[in-house]
Amino acid sequence: MTFTVQIKPADRSFTVERDEAILPAAIRQGIGLPYGCRDGACGSCKSRLLEGRVIHGAHQLKALSAAEEEAGFVLTCCATPQTDCVVEARTVPGAGEFPVLKMPTRLMTIERAAPDVAVLRLQLPANQQLQYRAGQYVEFILRDGARRSYSMANAPTQLGSPPAIELHIRHMPGGKFTDHVFGAMKEKEILRMEGPFGSFFLRAESDKPIVLLASGTGFAPIKAIVQQMQDQGITRPAVLYWGCRRKADLYQHDWCMQAAAAMPNLRYVPVLSEPAPEDAWTGRTGFVHQAVMADLPDLSGHQVYACGAPVMVDSAQRDFVARCALPADEYYADSFTSEADKHGAAA
Repeated sequence: MTFTVQIKPADRSFTVERDEAILPAAIRQGIGLPYGCRDGACGSCKSRLLEGRVIHGAHQLKALSAAEEEAGFVLTCCATPQTDCVVEARTVPGAGEFPVLKMPTRLMTIERAAPDVAVLRLQLPANQQLQYRAGQYVEFILRDGARRSYSMANAPTQLGSPPAIELHIRHMPGGKFTDHVFGAMKEKEILRMEGPFGSFFLRAESDKPIVLLASGTGFAPIKAIVQQMQDQGITRPAVLYWGCRRKADLYQHDWCMQAAAAMPNLRYVPVLSEPAPEDAWTGRTGFVHQAVMADLPDLSGHQVYACGAPVMVDSAQRDFVARCALPADEYYADSFTSEADKHGAAA
């Protein structure tokens, strides 16, 4: 049995298999819907159910509260139709543009960029061409079927020869995958992955000034977007805010300085929340999203692309819209939810 889902206002329709959620069916059929984690944790896929009935799988209450569900909102990543449905959702041109592929990849290099950050370069197979947009992510498929998501840190124009993607991985002590990365992982190891996923990428049709906001390894997809802007000659004014605890956590600070020096339209503002005395830090301090608000109290004419810890992404969205007049639909985010985050407050 299949059901039909119609997306308004774009008037796109697609079929959903029995016991399949709306989002994976849309991805499978190249329909671009907004989404992030695909796991009921981030809320990026929240949409309004206009007609029909769905059953929700496990999800976090912060992604969809009981009151929101009562008001007709759904998370398309875990909402399984029980009837034909009509859903009000923004379509995302380009989100379903490239095929989602499963492929093996070989670890070329692994570098400890910071005490708890590893930069991996993974060679892509010659017989499969991974196409993606700067800002999207891939999922590693572990031996037990579990998955872990990481964003590409290089634009598709910067794959090099042989073609390889760059990933930035933070160590989560006790983490099934990151303990291996920071322990036994060796060069030439073969990993299995699938992608691309995500609707976090630059909306190139706009000419608005851009705020790029990152915390920690949320810098990875932001770096890919900066590379894309440089390679495509995108001259929209842009400012990159990167928030970390200490100076050592700004693990590609020199790259950011060089990018800002090479791109007249790009400014770079690093912000430390807990600088150590030995850092001798004379730059900005505090919460990174508050640094944006201090510099740009009026965001009504901007677009914001934010990536990093859920607390930063959520705080920035709330405060930018409420206090800086940012249009709610000009805030694009990719919340880096860990497995602990995902299972900490499931509904």
